[in-house]
Amino acid sequence: MILHRIRKRGRGLVALGGAAVLAATLIQPADAATHRSGDLAERLQQTMAGLNFGDVLDTTPPGSAQARALRAQQQAEPARPEHAPAVSAAAATTIHQQPQVDVAVIELDKKGRALSSGNVLMSPKYKDGVTVPVDKNLHTTAVRYRLWDTDQWDAANGQGTTDTVPGRENAPLDFMEPYPASIIKLMVGFGIMQLVDKGAIKLSDTYAYTPTKPSDRCEGATTRTIGEYFDRMITVSDNGAACTLIKVMHEHGGVDWLNQEFQDMGLEMLQLKGTDPANGDWSPYVTMSSLDTAKLLMLINGVSGRAWTAPNGKPVTSDVLSASSRAFFMKELGEQGWNNVLSTTNYCGYSYPTQGMPQRIAQRWIGADGTVTVNDDPTDGKYVYPAQPCQDAAEVTFAHKTGLTAFAAGDAGIVHSLPGKAKRDYIIVAFSNLGWRYIDTNRPMNPPVQPAVNRTEKFAKLGRAMDDYEARR
Repeated sequence: MILHRIRKRGRGLVALGGAAVLAATLIQPADAATHRSGDLAERLQQTMAGLNFGDVLDTTPPGSAQARALRAQQQAEPARPEHAPAVSAAAATTIHQQPQVDVAVIELDKKGRALSSGNVLMSPKYKDGVTVPVDKNLHTTAVRYRLWDTDQWDAANGQGTTDTVPGRENAPLDFMEPYPASIIKLMVGFGIMQLVDKGAIKLSDTYAYTPTKPSDRCEGATTRTIGEYFDRMITVSDNGAACTLIKVMHEHGGVDWLNQEFQDMGLEMLQLKGTDPANGDWSPYVTMSSLDTAKLLMLINGVSGRAWTAPNGKPVTSDVLSASSRAFFMKELGEQGWNNVLSTTNYCGYSYPTQGMPQRIAQRWIGADGTVTVNDDPTDGKYVYPAQPCQDAAEVTFAHKTGLTAFAAGDAGIVHSLPGKAKRDYIIVAFSNLGWRYIDTNRPMNPPVQPAVNRTEKFAKLGRAMDDYEARR
């Protein structure tokens, strides 16, 4: 049985430090430890409001020649999605409206069950952030989610026009969800591991990727094992590997089945839509929300018993993946190479960006000289200073996936404390439209930081602040 406790703040909107906030929900399994004092949702909202996301600079402001040139380009992830073209601050102006940001945090007990949650949306309509009410199943019907459209965000005060979840026309909150970018690879990985569990494929199987349609995002013919493609997709965010695995899913009927399973589990915003069976490419119609992504990560992390009850009344448990598949998935997420959004250990020793959550990164990326090199890339993946000082100061592991385009930046992962450190176990997910188009006012440009810092450091500050909060709880 799941019990829940609601701190009532009145119906509708109420004031909190000048911010609009809806009633937040704290949830507590019956046999979990007593929930500690404090309100996670309020702290998250206050932290986000204090970061002043609205003071970043737009290097391609609407109507500028730079904006027209960017629109003329293909608006897909680059071949190496965690990197970006060099940008100039010459035409940069302060972003013309509050950016679109969606952040969720779920605190976990020692059995992986939810103790409390917080979900905050920020947009031109909700400039200081608004807290999303959720029920005892970590579910909300209070948000009318709209499909991301950059032109509509630029020109229509952040207002989208295409609904992504039906039947929400009268929801009290209206929010155009940022494009999830490479974080969609969590959905792909989940689908692949289910095929493994069904016996349809093995991680050791050698697969020859032979696309029958060209794609700028996908690669040409390749041959690797399924496990090697999976590793490249998660740890270095290789788009070609993701295309390959989506094609594998299509060949086994796994894409439509996966999308229906997400709906059945009550994860309505997890939609791997518009994928091409000819090459595995995907479309702008893929969607994720921070809350549903956090719930998916909760299943991957492992939950004792029921995680939540689905809309059809059936319990949702971690048995959707086998223990071995969850362990493999967690290992891959823990070996993430691009630690540069909520955590910034790759940039250890740099004065910019600031250090995010105190994460210990995978040793596989640290060379004999003590510096980090991701994907054997001597240009974009080679960091300058030794990482050991930050490794020594680390307090947590962070099994996560990042995402980046010109119009999107995010991070989603599972945090556990290292032995001997202040205890915390939680999931944190952040989506935003603050991709490499936007830069901080204090970002060094002459000379620029190398490798390039291609998203605002405000997410690193958010990661540090929320981890400090969890460490004190």
